[in-house]
Amino acid sequence: MFKIQEIREIIKLVDSSSIDEFVYEVEGAKVKLKKNGVVVTEAVAPKKDVAAPVVQQVAPAAAPVKAEEPAAAATPANDDPSLHKIVSPMVGTFYAASNPETPAYVQIGAKVGDETIVCIVEAMKLFNEIEAEVKGEIVEVLVKDGELVEYGQPLFLVKAE
Repeated sequence: MFKIQEIREIIKLVDSSSIDEFVYEVEGAKVKLKKNGVVVTEAVAPKKDVAAPVVQQVAPAAAPVKAEEPAAAATPANDDPSLHKIVSPMVGTFYAASNPETPAYVQIGAKVGDETIVCIVEAMKLFNEIEAEVKGEIVEVLVKDGELVEYGQPLFLVKAE
């Protein structure tokens, strides 16, 4: 079976590449990843004559994936020591709103208080509301809605009052 860290690394590599779909199979375990879709991991019973690991790459069908300019622009502000970072307290999926039909909890320029809910991080089917824990103004949102986040990963930058 795969270790969770191995799966995370594969996700990062696929996300930063132009690959649209990725399948990796070794010793009876199989991981299948699709961009703009659902990440699926599935265990498959080992076959008697196991061959070398199979790696399948499928090129994107439509337009190529563009490099994300906002991420490059976020780096200098991310290093600013005067800004407070609201970080993810767990590994999970970042959601900017409670559901797709409602507006985001906060946007750039929003004033927040200590207990203002800024987002939700879903971990193991539990939706955890994340509070600002600082009074100030949202300067930057560092992750996209639906993006996987790591423990301690900065989510927002706040100009504290």
